[in-house]
Amino acid sequence: MAKSAEMGKNRTGIEMSPIHSKRMISGAKEYGKAASDGGLSIAALERQYIIEADPIGSVPMPGKLRGALKTGAKKAAGKNPEVLLNKLGERLAFERAGVRLYESVINKCDAVAERLAGPVTVDELQHIRDEELEHFRLLSDVMESLGADPTAETPDADVSGVAAMGFQHVLNDPRTTMPQCLEMLLTLELADNACWELLIRLADEMGLSDVSEQFQRALEQEKEHVLTVRSWYEEMTLAAASKSAEARH
Repeated sequence: MAKSAEMGKNRTGIEMSPIHSKRMISGAKEYGKAASDGGLSIAALERQYIIEADPIGSVPMPGKLRGALKTGAKKAAGKNPEVLLNKLGERLAFERAGVRLYESVINKCDAVAERLAGPVTVDELQHIRDEELEHFRLLSDVMESLGADPTAETPDADVSGVAAMGFQHVLNDPRTTMPQCLEMLLTLELADNACWELLIRLADEMGLSDVSEQFQRALEQEKEHVLTVRSWYEEMTLAAASKSAEARH
């Protein structure tokens, strides 16, 4: 696995081709002029799609009578349990994706173990992966206890799944380095922490104190994940910077 920051044959900058860059800028200006003269601009076209778009799916009705009764009781009390079910579905999808993402990094770490100089170990990655799997099972159990179907795709679960695809592409790319992968994991873990905090507040709002306590324990583990991944990422990045400075001297 090559270093992520080294001089090479990078030809992506606009300064590499002054003639073509001038033509590109000229074309962009011409398009902007045409749009201002009455043509439909890209932004206007995007706004039109936004206004006319349907929502991304819906929260499914409870499949069990018990769940329907619980949902009806919460609605009668002025609550909207579909919001909680939507976010539970999102967290479930996120934790499922998290297991797969950690599997990708575990595989990469294992492949380069002999050349990997740094704090990351397969055992520690597997430990975090296992806790993400525990959180997935916890969420599934909670949804079932509320009469919801954990296999149903809620709107926010759909969005979460699409977002995770980008991270999966980065982590599965054989060219990405361990620091690059750790940066992706850190981004995921930071988002995960914030979403667990919101989920706990929603559970409290619904009067589900027992569920809230279980989620609080999951959040404490997620906080540990952030600290661990951040320390790995910072240590490896700073070490790479020090080696570059030493090489110049």
